[in-house]
Amino acid sequence: MRTDTSKRIIEHISKNKQATAKELVDYLEISRQALFKHLSQLLKNNQIYKVGKPPKVFYFVQKKEVSKINDITEINNATKKIIEENYLMITSAGVRKNGLKGFIFWCQKTKQPIQKTAKEYVKTLKKYNAFQKAGFINGMAKIKTTFPQVYLDNLFYLDFYSIERFEKTKLGQMLLYAKQSQNKILIKELILNIKPQAERLIKKYKIDGVGFIPPTVKRETQFIREMEKGLGLDLRKIPVTKIKTEIAVPQKTLNKLPDRIENAQKTIIVEENKKYKNILLIDDAVGSGATLNETAAQIKAKKICQGKIIGLAITGSFKGFDVISEV
Repeated sequence: MRTDTSKRIIEHISKNKQATAKELVDYLEISRQALFKHLSQLLKNNQIYKVGKPPKVFYFVQKKEVSKINDITEINNATKKIIEENYLMITSAGVRKNGLKGFIFWCQKTKQPIQKTAKEYVKTLKKYNAFQKAGFINGMAKIKTTFPQVYLDNLFYLDFYSIERFEKTKLGQMLLYAKQSQNKILIKELILNIKPQAERLIKKYKIDGVGFIPPTVKRETQFIREMEKGLGLDLRKIPVTKIKTEIAVPQKTLNKLPDRIENAQKTIIVEENKKYKNILLIDDAVGSGATLNETAAQIKAKKICQGKIIGLAITGSFKGFDVISEV
């Protein structure tokens, strides 16, 4: 009976191109509870997929993957494990595809051989992971090649925003869509990633003050504010303000380093006169690094930090001067 009902669900969705839960309940004449048991299994088996959030959720039949099964099974287990742990893509239709399934989907979409591309992905990851130590990437080399004068004493991020050929990393994907779609589930996941690392830096550098770099783009849900609340750090907060100008000019719209520096200098204000031993400045992403560096410059000019100023972000760029315009 279960198989017959599942078959009827697929047939009905196929015939009508999509269906809601209410439509399926009416068609099948079963309870919502019974329906969702079938839907749950079909989703798990990758036979259908859903789009939308309650109360507007639509179900579609999943197109069969056309990859050769041999091409997938020939990937060794070690490679599969690395892909499963590191790969994430969010499709143009807003569907999240994790791990090996997501990687296979991307290969099919871009018409690339799965086994060969899997080896190249792992090789590329190893190249970039070589910059990671104990869960951190040290961004000071990048900052020092970008600015004539550096005011940060250290800069760390958890991962690069993107890598060659394979585009955005897992954290890069999550950050982009957490901000653009203001998705609170993704925001919470990112907070879980950065919280233990922030706590490690606080302990290592004996941090007693924290500042959060304010957003430059107006959104209903501000990612940095959600991160500030979610981290719940038991430290004195250093007020960092983004001044409202006659015409708002977001950092990400500026492609020249002098313009980015000027923007940070004239629109970011550190409103603090109390003294701190060591300070942690937290941002979501480091493109050029202008805002973090100029905020640190103000802190040092005001002489409110007696020790070190440490920067921390979820993602950063690999190059020297770079613009992450998407976030």
